[in-house]
Amino acid sequence: MEENDKRFKPKAGYQLISEDDESEPEILDIPKTEEEVKPTTERKRQRKLTSEVWADFEFIKPQKNGELRCKCKRCGKDFNAESKSGTGNLKRHLDRCKKRCYRDVGQMLLESGSGGSLANRAPDFNPNVFRELLTMAVVKHELPFQFVEYEGIRKCFNYLNPDLNIVSRNTIKADLIKKFKNEKMRVKEVLSVAPGRIAFTSDCWSSITTDGYMSFTAHFIDSAWRLQKLILNFSFLPPPHTGLAMSNHIYSLLKEWGIQKKVFSITLDNASSNDCMADFLKSEIDLVCEGAYFHVRCCAHIMNLIVQDGLKEIDEAIYKVRESVKYCKGSQSRKQKFFNSVAHVELQSSRGLRQDVQTR
Repeated sequence: MEENDKRFKPKAGYQLISEDDESEPEILDIPKTEEEVKPTTERKRQRKLTSEVWADFEFIKPQKNGELRCKCKRCGKDFNAESKSGTGNLKRHLDRCKKRCYRDVGQMLLESGSGGSLANRAPDFNPNVFRELLTMAVVKHELPFQFVEYEGIRKCFNYLNPDLNIVSRNTIKADLIKKFKNEKMRVKEVLSVAPGRIAFTSDCWSSITTDGYMSFTAHFIDSAWRLQKLILNFSFLPPPHTGLAMSNHIYSLLKEWGIQKKVFSITLDNASSNDCMADFLKSEIDLVCEGAYFHVRCCAHIMNLIVQDGLKEIDEAIYKVRESVKYCKGSQSRKQKFFNSVAHVELQSSRGLRQDVQTR
């Protein structure tokens, strides 16, 4: 037995029985030795968490099988947190989590290519950029300066960012003037580096209150051989609207933009005052070929004059058509009767009634 004891030493947890015993070996709960006890609850040292998703998740007590788990701080749903599993499942959950709170709705943008789904924008908010965008919106949509003081607009801005300092109409006006000056300096630089001479167009209008206005537009080829068109001025033109007064006005604009030595031509309509204005400007500006190509008459205006002279031959018929259109458009009931008559004779037209403008 001593030899057998040495050769068949029982392992921890088992008891050796005799050969005469026909019963099955019984597993006993015998304590293991210190050498045989292995630490099963100790885990490897946790790596540093670098993903942004961990701000929305927290670790929970490991499972019986030793699997590392985490749960969402908002909805409480648990996920596998093993490093080999990655963080893709956690990111997808954040996109779908129903209890996730977006405190700043201003940081939600509609993605054009995602079917209208909402996505997070960068959290940085620059109030200076916001003011510039607001100023450009006022210009682009021709909004009044008081637009920024509307109660409903202020509520919308406060909802997007409660800490936003909403400016007044006077501040928007000052920002707009500042923006205009910056753009004017930029256009000056563009005109100064234009490789060739500049052609101009100008025209005058009268408002409903009979106030006179003049436009002044520059046309030139840039260094990349692209045709550029820039409106340099649209301003009030006080009387008298004589050739001398208009020439002084245009020459002052040329000096203001610093391009009085880069003039090639100017296109005007056929008013007699424009002929005088062109003659006065020729004596003040250094022109190509002594101004032989300076004054260009507007072809569209010449064509309009030809058409107006031709219509005089059927002036009586044109007068009746104009008066008929005025009569039908004089009230809604007359206009409706006219459309009923058109439908009765089965005429296909969607334009309706149009009144002509003699100057166009």
